[in-house]
Amino acid sequence: MNPILMDIRTELETERLTLRIPMPGDGKEINEAIYSSMEELSPWVGFARENPTVEDTEINVREAHIKFLKREGLRFLIFEKETGNYVGTTGLHNLDWDVPKTEIGYWINTKYSGKGYMTEAVRRLSAFAEKELKMKRLEIQCDIENKKSRAVPERLDFTLEAILKNDDVRLDESGLTDTCIYAKVF
Repeated sequence: MNPILMDIRTELETERLTLRIPMPGDGKEINEAIYSSMEELSPWVGFARENPTVEDTEINVREAHIKFLKREGLRFLIFEKETGNYVGTTGLHNLDWDVPKTEIGYWINTKYSGKGYMTEAVRRLSAFAEKELKMKRLEIQCDIENKKSRAVPERLDFTLEAILKNDDVRLDESGLTDTCIYAKVF
């Protein structure tokens, strides 16, 4: 079946969180979260090094919305249920519907870090990918030095399958870095 014909939920829930598809108009709130989290994010994610404008972020949100509809990427924004505050983003990237497999990515607004929100969101997204999308392999890739990012798959019993040596250039261009590949198979 062509994935574009699949009925895929646009909202997921956990005990404390709501995960939903990015919508036009979300850019301003996400941009504010990027700016308030620059120090923590900038060593690990390129978009946090470039000081995106609100317009840049809004364009990115609308592109993510389109990719969701085309089943090319399934990004979800994370909100606290109780307050409605934006917490961060997670999603399924590099979807391969034939295998089927995907990669999970995520980042969190610094002011919500340390509360277990990202682990909760990724747990829910993993269950969604396995049970509803029938994925047979989930991957999480992260820099070997990014201890907070590595803690998420480790808490969720992903297996560290490989460490790719000299796999990427550090964002500050100070040298090469190693990439950890965590996976779950079903």
